[in-house]
Amino acid sequence: MTTLGAVFLPQRPPEQLRDVARAADEAGLEQLWLWEDCFRESGIASAAAALAWTERLHVCVGLLPVPLRNVAVTAMEIATLHRLFPGRVTVGVGHGVQDWMGQVGARVDAPVTLLREYMTALRVLLRGEDVTTTGRYVNLDGVRLDWPPVVVPPLLAGAGRPRTLQLSGQVADGTILTGGTSPDGVRQARRHIDEGRHAAGRSDPHPVTVYVMAATGPGAARRLRAEQLSWGMDPTQEIGAAGDAAVVAAAVRRWADAGADTVVLQPTADDPDPEGFVRFVAHEVRSLVP
Repeated sequence: MTTLGAVFLPQRPPEQLRDVARAADEAGLEQLWLWEDCFRESGIASAAAALAWTERLHVCVGLLPVPLRNVAVTAMEIATLHRLFPGRVTVGVGHGVQDWMGQVGARVDAPVTLLREYMTALRVLLRGEDVTTTGRYVNLDGVRLDWPPVVVPPLLAGAGRPRTLQLSGQVADGTILTGGTSPDGVRQARRHIDEGRHAAGRSDPHPVTVYVMAATGPGAARRLRAEQLSWGMDPTQEIGAAGDAAVVAAAVRRWADAGADTVVLQPTADDPDPEGFVRFVAHEVRSLVP
């Protein structure tokens, strides 16, 4: 079965998150996704608040840019969320948008190397083990979490280019694809991920998550086109859907057929009813997606 989620965009002010999260919880939305886009909203703070405001909702952070965060701090934050809200959290990490990383003096020469070192250390820390490592970027000396998660959580990696996709297949438990990925892009990404999995001798499941822009209601097609152009995307490519639940659900099925296990519908930044959007996904689209 395809998992269906929706994004609370960080272009919206943080104070709107409470009503959207509660609407998602009441509607039975499977996953609410949050982004730590520079320089808008913190992924961890937003996730903690959304989890505290809700009872059943699964909250996902996709993703935390690792150049901004010491790996020990990330491990502590992830572990804390999992102990406070067991079974309701998913966190992904990635090397971040390099221009943004440059703005804060955190850009590195080898982002894929950083992501490999980071995820390797993070996984061991979340197992509650003592970590000493000396790498190009990640250096730890006898670091161990006092309160690791009771159940070691899966780690997702954000990826878009072949090398990073291959790395995700090697070291991650799932991949979050770059926004704007078409169904054909999902198929290509799966091939690169599988190359990495084969190289690492992995045969465990590796779920793939993809964001799909979606708009419904009055002016949906116009809003979707404007949103795609604002992201520098080609609106003639298959990177979104505008229309009623049947149209959006058909698009979800196309991405699922291409290899996406989780499809996260991304509203336009100017969506007039963000609470209505999560209800639309949970009630109307969900019933049409197997």
